Amino acid sequence: MLSRSSMHPDDPILATSLAGLPLRSPLILAAGTAGYLDEMREVLDLSRIGAVVTKSITAEPRDGNPTWRIIESRSGGGMLNAIGLANVGLERFLEHFAPRLASAPTTIIGSIAGFSIDGYVRVAAAMNEIDAIPAVELNVSCPNVHGGVEFGVDPAAMKELTREVRRVLTRTRLFIKLSPIAVGSPSIVDIARAAIDPGGEPAGPNSRPGADALSIANTVPAMAIDPETRRPRLANVTGGLSGPAIHPIAVRLVHEVYRKAAKDTSTPLIGIGGVMRWEDAAEFILAGASAFEMGTALFADPRSPSRVTRGLTAWARRQGVRSISELVGAVSL
Repeated sequence: MLSRSSMHPDDPILATSLAGLPLRSPLILAAGTAGYLDEMREVLDLSRIGAVVTKSITAEPRDGNPTWRIIESRSGGGMLNAIGLANVGLERFLEHFAPRLASAPTTIIGSIAGFSIDGYVRVAAAMNEIDAIPAVELNVSCPNVHGGVEFGVDPAAMKELTREVRRVLTRTRLFIKLSPIAVGSPSIVDIARAAIDPGGEPAGPNSRPGADALSIANTVPAMAIDPETRRPRLANVTGGLSGPAIHPIAVRLVHEVYRKAAKDTSTPLIGIGGVMRWEDAAEFILAGASAFEMGTALFADPRSPSRVTRGLTAWARRQGVRSISELVGAVSL
């Protein structure tokens, strides 16, 4: 078992407990935007970051989609990406990155992607054996090769996946990153409920049958066309839209899931989508998120998390609270 290094305390007003996992800040660097481990350390003081989510790992290596697979979005800011889950695969991750996890100056959350339940379970079981990974985040916005639809839009598939992954996570917390495309019926609230309580026996460090926390939400499916060539600007044709353009959508999703599924079950939420300034992070907190992730902002300015941290600290102090956790879900309606 790999051990985790001790970490010095940071400003106590930002100290956060996420499903029993202590973080020095609610600010987390999102999967796929900060490398596999500590690649951001040369431009950002990771010791002041709550956590870093690794690049999504699949059971087998993936080259991903051809270029162009990242382009700037001119509509409202942000970017479109269709990386295709490019990663080194589980075996190489365990060989080259796992031995260095314990030396990271912040908490590391493993990200898992897959196209079958067996694929997810294989990676989850391996990460469960790494003491330096106290939590994993399941990316369920992947097409199920057996059903042809994302796990994150089908409550039955979500329950089955959650139960099987939960069985192998005997010591590691389970965070599930939901898709924003579940609208109508089933809604994202229905998917959230399936992830929180999939049935079966409780498991894991918090004795929950399902997710210990929910990440809301992944990128929004989108497309861009070059008017001159009349061709899609992404080689994959469509991709995921991220950045400030989707922030209001993500705030609403967090608010809905918090009120209708998470609050009554004491399930922490992680807000994801368009956090560029401290005000964006504060919106997520007030809507019901205990933590938030930054991703697209790192491409524009990799030092932006430092500014967000300073602004969030000053805001919490102006609100007269001892801990930022007192402001979770505190929007006045």
